[in-house]
Amino acid sequence: MELNVKSPIPLHIQLKDRLHFLISNGKYKEKIPSERELMDMYKVSRSTVREAVSRLVNEGVLEKVHGKGTFISVKPIEDWLGNLSSTTEIIQNMGMTPDAKLVEHGIVESPEEVFAAIGQKETYYIKRIRYANGQPLAIENQYYPLEIGEKLATYDIEKGTLFDILEQQMQVQLAEAKQIITSSHLSSEDARLLNVPKNFNVLHTERLLMDYEGNLIEYYRASFRGDMYSFRIHLSKKNNG
Repeated sequence: MELNVKSPIPLHIQLKDRLHFLISNGKYKEKIPSERELMDMYKVSRSTVREAVSRLVNEGVLEKVHGKGTFISVKPIEDWLGNLSSTTEIIQNMGMTPDAKLVEHGIVESPEEVFAAIGQKETYYIKRIRYANGQPLAIENQYYPLEIGEKLATYDIEKGTLFDILEQQMQVQLAEAKQIITSSHLSSEDARLLNVPKNFNVLHTERLLMDYEGNLIEYYRASFRGDMYSFRIHLSKKNNG
């Protein structure tokens, strides 16, 4: 488990990245090893360990508790594909506290891909930052047909769950969605909003949400932090008889 001393990448950065990888993949679920244990495991100095851990604390990945150790402050959120759930519901199901911050909203000229999906030159646009346990998790961009979006905006679109508003307040019966997931990088503005480097890897999703009559209700585009979010799917072998 030794680090590469010949690499131009500083040892504390190598260790930070290694710990981040192990945390993201579930190796450490509650807390990380002690300073002494990390020094012995990776054959590095105390200052190297402290610098690596300090950077992860500053990024909100770790939290130091005096006299007890260094704990994982944010566990990766798992979104099981095949279930149509809101971001709020997914975060709550992980035992975490969801939150949101409204960045902007209003009538905009539809981007090309939104126009192709919704068929309106203007759509109602909502952009929010999503949080899990106080840590920025994702940037959500949602486009609605004007007749839906303008009514939606009369409710609490900053803190409210938009799925719930649509279904419970506006009586829109959400039925199904088509979704694409890719890997991407953030714009400078979105990186600033998520408090991560511009070259930070994110999971980019695009989703078309429809009602039972096949009407398009929402064009959804979001970027989720790759270190805090994962998509999972259950597969079974087809029985050919």
